[in-house]
Amino acid sequence: MTKQEVSRRIVEIGIVPVVRTSSPEKAMIAARAVCAGGIPIVELTMTVPSALDVIAELKRTIGAEVLIGAGTVLTVKAATQCLKAGAEFLVSPGFDRPTVRLAKREGKLIMAGALTPTEVITAWNAGADFVKIFPCGNVGGPSYIKALKAALPDILMIPTGGVNIATAADYLKAGASAVGVGGELVSGSAESITETAKRYLAIFRECRAGA
Repeated sequence: MTKQEVSRRIVEIGIVPVVRTSSPEKAMIAARAVCAGGIPIVELTMTVPSALDVIAELKRTIGAEVLIGAGTVLTVKAATQCLKAGAEFLVSPGFDRPTVRLAKREGKLIMAGALTPTEVITAWNAGADFVKIFPCGNVGGPSYIKALKAALPDILMIPTGGVNIATAADYLKAGASAVGVGGELVSGSAESITETAKRYLAIFRECRAGA
C-alpha cells in the first residue's frame, strides 16, 4: 500500500489496536481477533517477544486484509528491521528525527510520539504523518486533545494511553484523527477481543455519523 492509502485507512477506521502481549502466540490471536471484529489494522509493538517474526507471519497470512504496523519503534535500526519484516507503518512513543527521516525516505507512514505543544510541533514539522499524543490519559485526556487542536488545528493527532470504551467517543469529538487502543481491546480470549472490537467500531461510526 502507498503511504496515502495507509493514512486514509487509519482515518477511515479511526481505531488503531495496539497489540502488546507476553508471547508471539497471544499476539497472533489478538491480531486475528481484532480483524474478525471489523478493524483491519493492528500495531504490533516491539516489546512482544519475537516481534519481527510475528510481523512477518501476519504479513504473510493476513497482510492482504489487515494493515500491519510496528509500534514502540525507537531507532533507525529497529525501524529498518520492521519495514523489512513487512510493517506498513511505524509508531513511536517519542520523537526520533532520524527515524522520521528514514520513514520519509522509504515512503512509509510514521506516527511520531509527542506530548507538549512544542514536541507536537517539532514532530509534525519534521515530517510525521500523524502525531501520537502519549500518554494522553495522564494529562487530561479528551480535554487535552481539544486544547491542542484549538491551537494546532492542522496537525493530525492520535491519542494513546488512557483510551477506553468510556472515553473513545470523547477523544474523537475533541478532534482526534483516530485513537490508539491497547489492553482493554486486545486482552482476553479471541471471542472477547472480537466483541470489543465491534463495540469500538460502533462507537467510531456513531461519532462520524453525528459529526
